[in-house]
Amino acid sequence: MAMAAANCWFSMLSSSTGSTSRCTLTSQRLFSTSRRPTYFLTSIVKSSKDRNQNPKQKLPRKTPGKFSAESEAITHKLPGRSRDESHLSNVDGQSSWKKAGKSQSTSFRSSGTQRKGNKGVLFDSRDQQVDTGNLQDAAFLNAVVKVYCTHTAPDYSLPWQKQRQYQSTGSAFMIGDGKLLTNAHCVEHDTQVKVKKRGDDKKYVAKVLAKGVECDIALLSIESEEFWKGAEPLEFGRLPRLQDGVTVVGYPLGGDTISVTKGVVSRIEVTSYAHGSSELLGIQIDAAINPGNSGGPAFNDRGECIGVAFQVYRSDEAENIGYVIPTTVVSHFLEDYERNGKYTGFPSLGVLLQKLENPALRACLKVPSNEGILVRRVEPTSDASNVLKKGDVIVSFDDVRVGCEGTVPFQTTERIAFRFLISQKFSGDVAELGIIRGGQFMKVQAILNPRVHLVPYHIEGGQPSYLIVAGLVFTPLSEPLIEYV
Repeated sequence: MAMAAANCWFSMLSSSTGSTSRCTLTSQRLFSTSRRPTYFLTSIVKSSKDRNQNPKQKLPRKTPGKFSAESEAITHKLPGRSRDESHLSNVDGQSSWKKAGKSQSTSFRSSGTQRKGNKGVLFDSRDQQVDTGNLQDAAFLNAVVKVYCTHTAPDYSLPWQKQRQYQSTGSAFMIGDGKLLTNAHCVEHDTQVKVKKRGDDKKYVAKVLAKGVECDIALLSIESEEFWKGAEPLEFGRLPRLQDGVTVVGYPLGGDTISVTKGVVSRIEVTSYAHGSSELLGIQIDAAINPGNSGGPAFNDRGECIGVAFQVYRSDEAENIGYVIPTTVVSHFLEDYERNGKYTGFPSLGVLLQKLENPALRACLKVPSNEGILVRRVEPTSDASNVLKKGDVIVSFDDVRVGCEGTVPFQTTERIAFRFLISQKFSGDVAELGIIRGGQFMKVQAILNPRVHLVPYHIEGGQPSYLIVAGLVFTPLSEPLIEYV
């Protein structure tokens, strides 16, 4: 029997072809797991023990036009989105209500962990105030810090408990007055947040003051005086124009030192925000944005901050498309916080609109010119229900003419979605609308307030409430809960 066992063992060793095949498959599986695609730009830090607990989890191979990073990512599925919008995702790939380790096929992704192979830094000679030779010594780079966050997401199927903790890293930058700015998805469901300055090995505890889920911005504060010694906060610049140079700075995957990538502004338009399930102004750039870049600033050639890196576009038909939150959205968030002591959100008109390009439809509605958008439905809980009706045609907003495609003038030669004007308002502001009703032109005023979703995408406070009655568990309906059911 011993001789038979030895012969069996020897035959297994001699079958080198089968053994090699098995080893090769195993190495490919482990490698792909460490490079699964991400949506958010924050990097999820997982131990080798956690990764080995999912040996069957396979990741798609990297294909042209798709972003992948050495982290695990999660995003929201947004019902009713267009094909293009479904490709947006946060760079980090982490959403507020998904478990760490899940991925989705959407392409808009939040930037999270850093990635190797970034482009070199080159500045245009036009209006250049930053010496490219001494870029690493530039003062504005010292304002960028690395964020370490420990997350504990709620368990929506069992609302009385939470999921297992996990860690992620992202970026942030100083804005003065003892405050930092980063992405909301970088500190989603946070239990502890720490930051580390460039060239320092000490981590400082940070406190989350406000989270803007819609605009994917979070405000942090650090009480340590040692942290702010010699610190120089960043200055915000104007909204850039097409082909303006842009430099993205952060701490993506691949190392603990700062990373710099260079590109140009390729488009400015109203963009779907993957984390907040909203549509706000966004800057499209071609600079490399990778997981870990979330919350990092984007600079112009004068060293001024023009926005915050937060998501990328993933598609087989597109390459090098990243998105930056512009300073107009950042300023709105900060002013909202200063006014109310908390984040209240971006207002909404509360109507469902339709383009008015069809000449026959305009003639039926007695619209004399090629302008205006049709009101198809008015939300009964909005203030606009008191002044607008189904069938009205909105032709102006605060005396700004609205085109038949639902666009308004923007930056002299461009046009942008009508929603941009609404997003410039604050909660409680009054908007003057010029409408055509039954062929008659009139002006009405509507109070703008944030939209209250019947089924919210995010739970305020992070932890869902629940009630147990006779063995039945009642909890508020939300998009995260629907995903778990």
